Amino acid sequence: MKAIILAGGRGKRLRPITDYVPKPLVPLNNIPIIEWQIKHLKKYGVKEIIICTGYKAEMIENFLAVKKNLGVKITFSIEKTPLGTGGAIKKAGLSINDKSFFVLNGDTMTNINLNELAKKQNSIASIELKTKFGILETKDDKIIKFKEKKEIPDLWMNAGIYHLKREILKDLPKIGDIEKTVFPDYAKKGKLTTVKFKNVMWYSIDSFKDMEECSSELNKITK
Repeated sequence: MKAIILAGGRGKRLRPITDYVPKPLVPLNNIPIIEWQIKHLKKYGVKEIIICTGYKAEMIENFLAVKKNLGVKITFSIEKTPLGTGGAIKKAGLSINDKSFFVLNGDTMTNINLNELAKKQNSIASIELKTKFGILETKDDKIIKFKEKKEIPDLWMNAGIYHLKREILKDLPKIGDIEKTVFPDYAKKGKLTTVKFKNVMWYSIDSFKDMEECSSELNKITK
């Protein structure tokens, strides 16, 4: 099994850190995001990973060149100009001959079971939508209960992790996002599925608060 990690973005919301290092090298508990991701993919039998890079690509290559003990084959698909998620997957996919492959956003931290995702073709991992804000339960304009950070039942969000058939490559744009082009089209045609995950660790590392909360969660699950 092969996987593509989309790691070419600038990570502007994590500036000034990302003025100096690319987002995949942002450390969580002293381990860069991309190393966490590679170890997670390896756990589920991924033997080869193609990393789509753009911004500060050489720093990512240099870091992984030193990491000889990760136990997977790593190659790079370098974007001279941003291609979007669809364009990046299309370019990287030229070297994939397998019937299907995983795709993982380069800022996603999770312990989602990829074996479950692999059971469905052209599937998107989804998790229950969470609110970062306190929820009020009211009756006749009076607050009767206050809940912190609650999952919203029956509302599912894209977790940024995909299991795709190789045939999808021909439909991807050379420049553009898969989420705005192929996915809506496939959804209309009934060609897209999801695997729903409850009670999993999942973070999109977009802020310093995300870094702090994810690091705390990693401490719990790695002890």
